[in-house]
Amino acid sequence: MGGELSLTRLAGSESSDRLIVVGPSLGTSVAMLWRECAQSLGGSEVIGWDLPGHGAGCPTTEPFTVQDIADEVEKRTAVLAGTRPVAYAGVSFGGAVGFELASRRDSPFGAVVCIGAARRIGVPETWHERAALVRRLGTPVVVEGSARRWFAPGFVRRRPQVAGALLKALADTDRESYARACEALAEFEAGDAVTPTAVLVGEHDVVVPAAGADRVLEGCGHLPPAEEPVAVARVVVEEMRCLTTTG
Repeated sequence: MGGELSLTRLAGSESSDRLIVVGPSLGTSVAMLWRECAQSLGGSEVIGWDLPGHGAGCPTTEPFTVQDIADEVEKRTAVLAGTRPVAYAGVSFGGAVGFELASRRDSPFGAVVCIGAARRIGVPETWHERAALVRRLGTPVVVEGSARRWFAPGFVRRRPQVAGALLKALADTDRESYARACEALAEFEAGDAVTPTAVLVGEHDVVVPAAGADRVLEGCGHLPPAEEPVAVARVVVEEMRCLTTTG
């Protein structure tokens, strides 16, 4: 993977009592996906990371894996956390990174929350087909399909500015970086978790089935932190508190 991940502080400060690191979905900017939700995450410092060529992330032509992204997240978090407790929450691709982090015995994270994610997301053939399509025609070609997959019924009509900003970020994503991320998901299958982990899935998610989730998020599709930010923040804080206590 070329270069370091781009990090953005979404809430809190270095003096906050705990650190929460949040990760994005494929095709999204972490700031647009998480900023509103981050403001409700219990006074924590919230740091988000962007995939290469997404949001504030620098484009890349090099291949990378979910494990490569997890390596960078782990390395950067170890520096930022200091002696504070630290937790992780990620959506879709960011959730796959969460599963990878949760499988590592020396991870700095005391709790992991994977949202709209599974140990394997989709099938390799579909990801390779999408990568090839985006390389040919660019990311705007997947905007219409993503609008159907990402949001619960009626969300685009209720909150057109939020949906529009997320879809514009998708259209602005670097095509090669997006294709490389698709190929990373095609290869990924998570190992067994050794860190306390919760899996949250929206009731209307058509990408990841609710079966096997620890909690179903009402009124949400595939991007719960943007769709129901306050409710998701409440669930994430609750899950992190329980996980840290029981872990």
